[in-house]
Amino acid sequence: MTPKRADAGQTLSKRQLNRALLARQMLLERQKVTPLAAIERLVGMQAQVPRPPFGGLWTRLQQFGRENLLRLVHDKKVVRATAMRGTIHLLTAGDYRLLRPALAPILEAGARTIVGKRMTEAPGMEELLALGTDFFGSTPAPFDDFRNLLQSRYPEHDVRALAYTVRMGLPLVLVPTDGTWGFPSNAGFALAEKWLGQKIPMDAPQLEKVVLRYLAAFGPATPADAQSWSGLRALRDVFERLRPKLVTFRDERKRELFDLPDAPRPDEDTPAPVRFLPEYDNVLLGHADRTRIVSDDDRKRLITPNLIVIGSFLVDGFVAGTWRTEEKTKIATLTLTTFGKYPRKAKAELEQEGAAMLRFYMPEARDHVVRFAA
Repeated sequence: MTPKRADAGQTLSKRQLNRALLARQMLLERQKVTPLAAIERLVGMQAQVPRPPFGGLWTRLQQFGRENLLRLVHDKKVVRATAMRGTIHLLTAGDYRLLRPALAPILEAGARTIVGKRMTEAPGMEELLALGTDFFGSTPAPFDDFRNLLQSRYPEHDVRALAYTVRMGLPLVLVPTDGTWGFPSNAGFALAEKWLGQKIPMDAPQLEKVVLRYLAAFGPATPADAQSWSGLRALRDVFERLRPKLVTFRDERKRELFDLPDAPRPDEDTPAPVRFLPEYDNVLLGHADRTRIVSDDDRKRLITPNLIVIGSFLVDGFVAGTWRTEEKTKIATLTLTTFGKYPRKAKAELEQEGAAMLRFYMPEARDHVVRFAA
């Protein structure tokens, strides 16, 4: 796909922004790249629970198998760790080393905001981080084991609050096992430097590089979009420093958008195939204004009261409904709930693509059924 050259000050329609996002997120056509290259291109994948990144790669890549990703995490080329917005992501080892120092201030500040009132007269942060470094630097262990240690050391304090500050304050990664999706619910944590055998340069955040990587995966975008994606604040100054290297546009609300000069910006009438997105997919969480892929009303239907982002599907590039799976007596069922009308031919495409996704997630089932909710 040949990138469209920038026209400074040009107004980009919502559909143009949609097609640019889909192109960069590998959702216009499945790509023939390695899973490692895909995860790097996406600047990580949301992984609050272990399964979604597998589905996210399946929907983006040609000939992707579950074992392809499992091999990467066991070979330590990809890690599952706390990253953007203080949530768990799957990242290349190189991107973790880039992002963790940049995100450190917001992770620590977030922990203080959440547990600050529960930390009255608690041990100092330096003491807690030293304890965590010794504990997780010796051998991987579940966080429950660390809480037990804290309970024995500081029985008069809120142990969960103490543990959370350590979890946000230390560069830790989850350790994979031989399970189906690589990480059981009680997965162990390890000190990142110990696990990777590489130093994490915590004293050298590279915010400009982070912003450039963000724009490559999510642009054109505003500083507020980058802040929403990362959890960082005050990125306007970083964008201004980068301005000579970037091009600018306006959206339909006249907001200034920044982008890389040669990044793909397809025509708004570029065909967009039906695609299924897993829970928490990063394409839905990369902007402050997400209307380039989901309307504000439909966005509310994707997020449950306990903040779970439900699996969804795209028709003509925009979120058109949600999906859920279940398996009973060896029959796997995919149920689709649509948000409104869509072209008639999309139903057949949804059935075909949905059946393929169901076989990927539940290959052991005897039958695979796709149905539309009444």
